[in-house]
Amino acid sequence: MAQPRILIVGGGAAGLTAASQLLRARTDLAITILEPAEDHYYQPGWTLVGAGVFSLEQTRRREADLIPAGVTWIREAAAGFDPDAATVTTSSGQRLTYDALVVATGLRLAWEAIEGLPAALGSGAVCSNYSRDHAAYTWEAIQAFRGGNALFTCPPMPIKCPGAPQKIAYLAHDVFQRDPALAAKSHVIYATATPGIFGVPTFAAPLREVVKRKGIDARYSHVLTAIRPESKEAVFRVQPASPNHGEGEEPRQEVIPYDLLHVTPPMAAPEVVATSPLAAASGFVEVDQYSLQHKRYANVFAIGDVAGMPNSKTAAAVRGQAPVLVANLLAQLQGRPLEARYDGYSCCPLITGYGKVIMAEFNYEQQPVPSFPLDPTQERWSMWVVKKDVLPWLYWNRMLRGAPHERRYMPGVQV
Repeated sequence: MAQPRILIVGGGAAGLTAASQLLRARTDLAITILEPAEDHYYQPGWTLVGAGVFSLEQTRRREADLIPAGVTWIREAAAGFDPDAATVTTSSGQRLTYDALVVATGLRLAWEAIEGLPAALGSGAVCSNYSRDHAAYTWEAIQAFRGGNALFTCPPMPIKCPGAPQKIAYLAHDVFQRDPALAAKSHVIYATATPGIFGVPTFAAPLREVVKRKGIDARYSHVLTAIRPESKEAVFRVQPASPNHGEGEEPRQEVIPYDLLHVTPPMAAPEVVATSPLAAASGFVEVDQYSLQHKRYANVFAIGDVAGMPNSKTAAAVRGQAPVLVANLLAQLQGRPLEARYDGYSCCPLITGYGKVIMAEFNYEQQPVPSFPLDPTQERWSMWVVKKDVLPWLYWNRMLRGAPHERRYMPGVQV
């Protein structure tokens, strides 16, 4: 009998984790990863690059060193999906066939959606930890700041690591506080498109206290639309504060001057996915949020940021999704019922300052699901150590290597 052919599009955190766990579960699979990049980055570490804790090089590994033994690596991108014919076309025109497809392409950063941003990024105190090329510049800009408005933005959801836009604001505030003279003339503004500080109420409450304690100017329902680097101004569309305002009230424009601007760009599914038959109206892959199986193509699955599920898009979410995907994909190949279920688990280590982290773990129901026997709403130095030292080690040495993680998502397995 021929080996089942598994094609994984994307060799980032999701694709590598899925490949490694599939091989651990069944060694006779013929797995191919389609991934053009030669370097792999631990993107959850880029907040700490922007805060001067890590260097960018500490977050980089060679992709070749991470591809599991026995997996075929094609160093190209996907150019088209034809799920009816069970084929994927590569950037060089190859047509790859599969018995099961795993879409793990990640997100697209839509820098161009903000007028003036692409040309301004990386100079004039305009920075972003979401850019591999500019995360280190964030730290340069924070160190060079001499007072005025330090403005940090967050776009509409979904984005990857939804807590990251505010983490760097807290860390920058800590840096400014080290110099009383600088602190006295610094105004930290967090302008977010969301209606509140965080989407999970259990963790929003302590974050509001952090904002109050630090004196940060939090402005909600603020969508960044343009920047004017010549005059150092950021232009926002501000939604009406509540539905109780006058009927038909239009959004207003607000212009905020800045002396430092950290931008989190809008995000979307890659064009090759969004324009394919696999996409939902959102552009993301149309999968069942519990099984990770495509709703219309039974031999297609998605994992990670590109999957159209209402979970928080983090590397930790991949940990919860991978064993579900493996179990259900193998069941589909064997004609068995898909019994594994993903409950929306995600984790966001909310850095509230140097040496302080709220370890926010939650599910689809926005219920806390802590991994530690501690009150998860408290800022802790121990969770800072987990974020800074433990999680990167687990990522490189356990997660990407396919070591089992969230076993509670597997059917018939006791926690």
